[in-house]
Amino acid sequence: MTVTATSVDQSDQPDQLQSRPAPTARGLRLLRRLAPAAAAALCGVLLYVSFPPRTLWWLAVPAFAGFAWVLRGRGWKAALGLGYLFGLGFLLPLLVWTGVEVGPGPWLALVAIEAVFVALVGVGVAAVSKLPAWPLWAAAVWIAGEALRARVPFRGFPWGKIAFGQADGVFLPLAALGGTPVLGFAVVLCGFGLYEAGRLVAEGRRTRTLRKAAAATALLSVAVPVVGAVAARGLVSDKAENGTVTVAVIQGNVPRAGLEFSAQRRAVLDYHARETRKLAADIKAGKVAKPDFVLWPENSSDIDPFTNADAAQILDEAAEAVGAPISVGGVVEKDGKLLNEQILWDPVKGPTQTYDKRQIQPFGEYLPLRSLVGAINKNWTGMVRQDFSRGTKPGVFDFDGAKVGLVTCYEAAFDWAVRSEVTDGAQLISVPSNNATFDRSEMTYQQLAMSRVRAVEHSRTVTVPVTSGVSAVIMPDGTITQKTGMFVPAYLVQKVPLRSSETPATELGILPEIALLLVAAGGLGWAIGAGVRGRRAGEA
Repeated sequence: MTVTATSVDQSDQPDQLQSRPAPTARGLRLLRRLAPAAAAALCGVLLYVSFPPRTLWWLAVPAFAGFAWVLRGRGWKAALGLGYLFGLGFLLPLLVWTGVEVGPGPWLALVAIEAVFVALVGVGVAAVSKLPAWPLWAAAVWIAGEALRARVPFRGFPWGKIAFGQADGVFLPLAALGGTPVLGFAVVLCGFGLYEAGRLVAEGRRTRTLRKAAAATALLSVAVPVVGAVAARGLVSDKAENGTVTVAVIQGNVPRAGLEFSAQRRAVLDYHARETRKLAADIKAGKVAKPDFVLWPENSSDIDPFTNADAAQILDEAAEAVGAPISVGGVVEKDGKLLNEQILWDPVKGPTQTYDKRQIQPFGEYLPLRSLVGAINKNWTGMVRQDFSRGTKPGVFDFDGAKVGLVTCYEAAFDWAVRSEVTDGAQLISVPSNNATFDRSEMTYQQLAMSRVRAVEHSRTVTVPVTSGVSAVIMPDGTITQKTGMFVPAYLVQKVPLRSSETPATELGILPEIALLLVAAGGLGWAIGAGVRGRRAGEA
């Protein structure tokens, strides 16, 4: 019996060993499970690398091709997680500047919330990925996610729209055709289409039909957007339609970077007045042309010139010295309301026109959920002691017949805020900004790229006066003709064209975005309906 028992044990042993996976096989299975998650995060990082200050705009296409590979055919739970990882890979490095002065808490909270929108897009892309011509539906779903993110919560946060990474790219002219939604749609469509064409080629080596499908997919998803972008170049022109003006942009610099510069408001005002007097001296010496008007940045006079005689005197003297009106960025209080205001200061008449910033920055210029935020960290509530109020009307200053639309800093990220100035008659756009809080981070370059996209979108010259840099002059085709360094006093003087014709993007406004939302809704509705019919057929 003993021998027999031993024999049985030996015969069973190999089967038991074979039933256990080898360590190498287990490791490979684990890698296969982790590969999609790692790929999703890395593709998000690749998308970030395509954004300024780098000029690697084309990396957005393979980033979305990889995202398509990760998501195609996934269930909603997996797609939600993979989409979130893609969002983290993209937004964590892109928005790191938001924590420069306030620490990592707000930065991580912002990214965690914004990545939820990308996660939802991931679910939508996975849902439509089984449909015919799915790259079309999927690209529209991405734009739908951007549209939602640009509106909620707290009136939205459109930073990181794909269009804003394309200021140096071949697709840029599409901004004049349909604004940032059409530009972003073309880039995403190319990425998804590139993946699908490659997949069909790989699967179609034995099937002529699939090879034809791959060619058709590449043509529609990749070639059409590129050809469309080339054709759209004719919509943008640097030609002067209403004459030219000579404009001066002043960058006065700040005493030092960071939030503490606000405690030295008088010094900031003095710096900008000093640089303006330097410009006046150079004009007198014949070194530069006399400008028709001068543009100062946001927060260049945080001392209210309407209630502070010293500040008003400094502005009077600066305008008189240069012999031209100045657009000044001030912080003023009217009827108990705190306003981020642009003030047109005439050398003879003093203040004549004003514009109050309409799209104010949550957690920077006003504090939503103040009691909750204060319970978490009292220091944050101390940074925003009083909420700014919103303006209600577009701001177009009339400089002796030249109409300049004011888009104050954060507003440049919002399609409606820029378009409203152009439809109100702006022949030139100015984006006065204050980036000193964010030190030497990539934020200033990301915002400068937005202004370049806006120049093409509306075919207008765009000036960017910034307290600490980078200040710039941008032609209607998006080309930067002059720019300053960071944290140096400087001025820019240039003759620029005035234009009044409207691009299709200006005329159509929100309609292209609505059209893409309807495409996204149609694709999602089709996918959901197909899924329901499939389940019913299975049950039957």
